[in-house]
Amino acid sequence: MLDLRLRTVKDRALGPIAESLAGRIAPLTLSVIGMLLCVGAGVFAWQSAPALAVLCWLTGRLLDGLDGPVARSSGQDSDVGGYADLLLDTIGYAAIPLGVAAGAGDLRHWAIAAALLATFYVNTVSLLLLSAILEKRSNGKAHSGETTTITLPPALIEGTETIALFTLALAIPAWADTFFIIMALGVVVSVLQRASAARRLLI
Repeated sequence: MLDLRLRTVKDRALGPIAESLAGRIAPLTLSVIGMLLCVGAGVFAWQSAPALAVLCWLTGRLLDGLDGPVARSSGQDSDVGGYADLLLDTIGYAAIPLGVAAGAGDLRHWAIAAALLATFYVNTVSLLLLSAILEKRSNGKAHSGETTTITLPPALIEGTETIALFTLALAIPAWADTFFIIMALGVVVSVLQRASAARRLLI
């Protein structure tokens, strides 16, 4: 919901850091380290270390926010980089509910984590298939002016909302189930929004 509005703000804020890193570190390296930190956050959640989990998660997300600006600043932006970034993001997003559920260790937490991941699965298909068809029809990022590799049709739950809700879940494990349920419901709404967009844009 907020990603498109905040993307310019984020790029402007991270621009000086990106320029200082350009040529010193490969954008893909930032993406990989960011993913490893997010997986580490899941491990720390499993080990009931919420402060370290939050630190790893937010640092990983910061690096994910830097890889694109670094790529553009150094002239290394590419479709391969965009593909790798999205793939690595998905791994990082999966690690958090799995780590929280493993830390709680009971069937209820696992069931809620599984339900959330199921909504992620459906949402990924709804988002990426719509994006692919829009790009095929030349109605994608070039048309929308987005700086991402492909167009990302907006919805209620996007990266910004995921960062916020996962941060709360990691920081307050006792309330993680509530945050995950809220997120799962929001992702269902997102799927419906993108299905509606598909009907409007593709017919």
